[in-house]
Amino acid sequence: MDIEILGSLIVSEGGIPVMPTAPKVRQVLAILAFFAGQVVPIAVLTDELWAGRPPRSARTTLQTYVLQLRELITLALPAPGRGKKALTAKDILMTCPGGYLLNTRGGTSDVREFERLAGLGYRAVGDGDHAGGARLLGASLALWRGAPFADVQLGKQLEMEAARLEESRLCALDQRIEADLRLGRHRELLAELTVLVSRYRTHENLCRQFMIALQRSGRWSDALEVYRKLRGTLSRELGLEPSLALRQLQRSILLDHSQMTASDSVPRAVRAV
Repeated sequence: MDIEILGSLIVSEGGIPVMPTAPKVRQVLAILAFFAGQVVPIAVLTDELWAGRPPRSARTTLQTYVLQLRELITLALPAPGRGKKALTAKDILMTCPGGYLLNTRGGTSDVREFERLAGLGYRAVGDGDHAGGARLLGASLALWRGAPFADVQLGKQLEMEAARLEESRLCALDQRIEADLRLGRHRELLAELTVLVSRYRTHENLCRQFMIALQRSGRWSDALEVYRKLRGTLSRELGLEPSLALRQLQRSILLDHSQMTASDSVPRAVRAV
């Protein structure tokens, strides 16, 4: 069974989609898919579906949802070959003591692949291989098609996991941009960072990276404007000032800009003395 979570939910068996349309059945599939290979306790499933206020029929209703999923899985399973034991939906969506387990039987997972590639990218950057790190982190980020569980109704558990995944994506993105800056790709980053800073208006490190890219591209005033906007947003929305590191970067850009301006204002004949 192959699972894609980084965007809309896609679960398939042998290339055939196993996708319920009913929101709560889809929700059950999403949490089982996220924890594929692990037993998901009935209590966790119940809390996810009914937010701590399950109806009296919760257990029976959950069993009905599992039955509907097994019916979809059955439709995707191939006919058994001669002399071979038929694979059943119960072999894939398994009933276990205290819960259910989705057995992927070695199938793919975009979350697991993202984590694998990002981990390799972090190690490459840590070893000083910024080109390799940027490539691996870029490959991990390319797996994302949108927000996690984009078309799934989210309960408490899935909301928490979606937030954790988004934070992991931002960390990978941050490290990939950092590696690109070290490789002198500041001009190539400008368009991407323009969008990111607009989307994550209080993310200081993205602003720092944008300021550095603008400074290295000779756009000092634009870099200072990024700082001004961030400072205003932090003060207005959070009652905070930018970090010490960001304030030091701003002063560095101001000094760099003033020195360049002073140098440009000196007559050429005087410079030659």
